[in-house]
Amino acid sequence: MKTSLKCRCGHRILQRDVMRQGYYMRQLGPSYVYIKYRCSHCKKLGEHFIKQEEWEDGMLSEITNEASEPERTRFSMLGSITLDEMRDFHHALEGLSQIPDPLKDE
Repeated sequence: MKTSLKCRCGHRILQRDVMRQGYYMRQLGPSYVYIKYRCSHCKKLGEHFIKQEEWEDGMLSEITNEASEPERTRFSMLGSITLDEMRDFHHALEGLSQIPDPLKDE
């Protein structure tokens, strides 16, 4: 399943690139979503037909990253989560009798 649309040049197509969007309904077989666009990178016109059941509104939206630069640096230094860390976390969750309230400690 696709999560984004790309131009022939390889760049992602966003909502701002779309010139026309519509539905191509068929009586037999799948219906399609039609997208006509002008790539903001190479400036060429293009079009896509996506099966309606595979279409998602998020395909044309920009991917946002909510983490700040210091947070991304800190996360990259932590490395991957190990199996031992996952197992320890699972056991810690099993031992909880109630969910802790972080605001209670303030």
